[in-house]
Amino acid sequence: MTLAVADARSLIRAAQERALALGKALSVAVVDYGGFVVAVERMDGARPMTPSIALSKAYSAAVMQRPTAMLKGWSASDPVFFGQVARMGHHPIVATLGGYTLKRDGEILGGVGISGGSPEEDQEVAEAIVSAAGFATDFPAWAGAVRG
Repeated sequence: MTLAVADARSLIRAAQERALALGKALSVAVVDYGGFVVAVERMDGARPMTPSIALSKAYSAAVMQRPTAMLKGWSASDPVFFGQVARMGHHPIVATLGGYTLKRDGEILGGVGISGGSPEEDQEVAEAIVSAAGFATDFPAWAGAVRG
């Protein structure tokens, strides 16, 4: 199963609608399971760096196979190793809010990243569009994750 361009466009439109409701100008990136770009859009008024940040969030969620918020425990528990891994691949791996893995029927299809709002707003938009599009929102805890 692959991530269709139509799915990427639908996720982007949904994120942009939520951004307008929040009064925010966001960038949205969607990648396939290997972290390769399917689509990236920057809304009018979004800060220049936001597409790159959204892309790193989407990439991280896809290749690490967990929403980026779940990577925070790993980065805190083993910062040296995480720092080394974070520089591997096509884009930096980030442990922050706003990146969500696209999983359907147990299969990782890609990732979506949102940037331009507060971390909490980026996360809220990501979770809402992923859930509304019918992608899974449940992921097992990361092995060795720090529990708070």
